[in-house]
Amino acid sequence: MRIAFMGTPEFSVDILQALYDAGHDIATVYSQPPSRSGRGKKERPSPVHRRAEDLNIPVFTPQSLKSAEEQKKFKSLNLDIAVVVAYGLILPKEILDAPKYGCLNIHASLLPRWRGAAPIHRAIMAGDKVTGVDIMVMETGLDTGPVILERPIDILPTDTTGSLHDKLKALGAKAIIPAIEGYVTGVLIPKPQAEEGVSYAHKIDKQEARIDWQRPAEELRNHIHGLSPFPGAYSMAGDERIKILQAEVTEGNGPAGHLIKAPMTIACGDGKALRILKAQRAGKGPMTADDLLRGLPLPPGTIFS
Repeated sequence: MRIAFMGTPEFSVDILQALYDAGHDIATVYSQPPSRSGRGKKERPSPVHRRAEDLNIPVFTPQSLKSAEEQKKFKSLNLDIAVVVAYGLILPKEILDAPKYGCLNIHASLLPRWRGAAPIHRAIMAGDKVTGVDIMVMETGLDTGPVILERPIDILPTDTTGSLHDKLKALGAKAIIPAIEGYVTGVLIPKPQAEEGVSYAHKIDKQEARIDWQRPAEELRNHIHGLSPFPGAYSMAGDERIKILQAEVTEGNGPAGHLIKAPMTIACGDGKALRILKAQRAGKGPMTADDLLRGLPLPPGTIFS
């Protein structure tokens, strides 16, 4: 198959590699334009851009695909199919219709639940017990296309967005090859999404990150894990801002937000508590609660707010 791959973040890299390893003819890779960061504001190509260069695949980084010129360029590639994974640009109908078999998208949820930008975060934050990857034929609507292949996976109480991201990335890389083969041969028939159960995974707002200790312990664990590692749910202990990256529900009663026992167990609003397992001080890297307390003693009675 002659393929264009369209993706940007780390989540997309393994899928690109899987297509390459399967021997498909990857005509080009589309990725978001390089960002500027660090000293000197040097250009930093996306993870997909860097992997494509390692594989000697041409890379295009247009700001938009809405112009007639960009659409003509895409059509001239004479593609069988395009594979789109967290690309970040809107694909106009002219782009979607250009490949012989259209454009396939790998989405990190079980559609129609969690259409949109942050499906992994939102699934954990909502306390979902299962998620997965769906491979769908793209339409002009936001994640509305018919689904070719679905691969579910359990969400464990220990999962964070970081760990679940890596599981779903690997799942997508395993699923894309049989999905393409089944789709183009007619073995897999695209199935319209259900009209019930639609939900939207809106982008994470940093204002969501502050922890409200009045909430139940399990809700707070899900909130913390859904925002870990980025942007990181946080709480103030006096003047110290502490990101909390991993926690577990435990027994322990006390005023909400009070550190009630060592090593770092904080009371929640439902008569239970959270034992903090991993945290991060401002300007430092993630560490265990024990390591954090060695540099920042927090005695029982400390109030988190």
